[in-house]
Amino acid sequence: MTKRFSVLTGGLLLAASLGSQASNTPDQTRLTNTVDKTIHSLMQEYDIPGMAIAVTFRGQHFFYQYGDASKENNTPVTKETIFELGSISKTFTGSLISWAQVTGAISFSDKASQHFQPLTGSAFDNINLLNIATYTAGGLPLQFPDEIDSNSKMVDWFQHWQPKYTPGTYRQYSNPSIGLAGYIVAQRLEKPYSTLMENQILSPLGLHHTWFNVPAQEMKNYALGYSKENKPIRITPGVLDEEAYGLKTSAQELIGFVDANIDPSRVGDSKLAQAIRATHTGYYRVGEMTQGLGWELYHWPVTLEQVLSGNSAQIAYQANKATELSPPEPPTDALFINKTGSTNGFGAYVAFVPQEQMGIVLLANKNYPNEARIKAAWQILNALK
Repeated sequence: MTKRFSVLTGGLLLAASLGSQASNTPDQTRLTNTVDKTIHSLMQEYDIPGMAIAVTFRGQHFFYQYGDASKENNTPVTKETIFELGSISKTFTGSLISWAQVTGAISFSDKASQHFQPLTGSAFDNINLLNIATYTAGGLPLQFPDEIDSNSKMVDWFQHWQPKYTPGTYRQYSNPSIGLAGYIVAQRLEKPYSTLMENQILSPLGLHHTWFNVPAQEMKNYALGYSKENKPIRITPGVLDEEAYGLKTSAQELIGFVDANIDPSRVGDSKLAQAIRATHTGYYRVGEMTQGLGWELYHWPVTLEQVLSGNSAQIAYQANKATELSPPEPPTDALFINKTGSTNGFGAYVAFVPQEQMGIVLLANKNYPNEARIKAAWQILNALK
């Protein structure tokens, strides 16, 4: 297996120190050995063709690349290789929704139908924007029914949908839920969602190689995903795909987004900095996990078992009793913040701890279990201590 490594000092230079807890520079030999051992084992166990790893620690970036972006062409993974993010896209959506509130375009207490007239008279007259942004609308499903394949059918489906639970009492992880929140923000601002994402989030953060639609000149860097049967596969368009799971990017770009979340004060645009930090607000507690905007939060320090519990199949696929945090828990640096993301051919994971000024990105061109992603990231982050 081919392995490549590089280290860059840069990105957001974070000044705070943890004193005796850790040095500003990790033991690179230990880190590299840990990444190698962890990722080689992971790729072998789950037959993953290629992976890109990025680690950020106190302003330094460490990049590791393994295997092939395309088995057919023997194209190696590089730190510029583009992977599908799946639901990690929701953290970008959360940032845009937060920006819309910070700038006064919306309020989370607004009813969902207020800014999208076709929903007037539906159940969404009694469901607010925070509910749909945090999966607490009352039981919206993980996916749209298969027959919902156009915006007009989507609107009709939302018009007739009825909640199973009182809004704000249960969390059910849902693409239509947060997807609708992003869609409504775009309707309110009368601009395409992709344009808003580019102009208000991606471009200000310098993420110029993060896309919904990979440009023709960049297709050479776009990895092929692989199905469970090891057949080449990439994502196909779907209703609210941009809002819920549609972004593609590289480890090099995504670690920049992690840096912006570790220390939003370093973001040049003050409104955007405020919006990013606000995505770390805790709104609902579900078991060990607290739901932010896109991100899922744990009080730091946390155990691996708690993080695994919060990313379990029960949390991902079932409706779970949610406790509203009133008032919401304000953002703090003492959080372990994470998000998984998958498409049929890709698996991704992001985790970071602002207080420790450390974070990690795992990108793979195969979907493999969330538990394995979290355990791998945990092992690598522990090598920074």
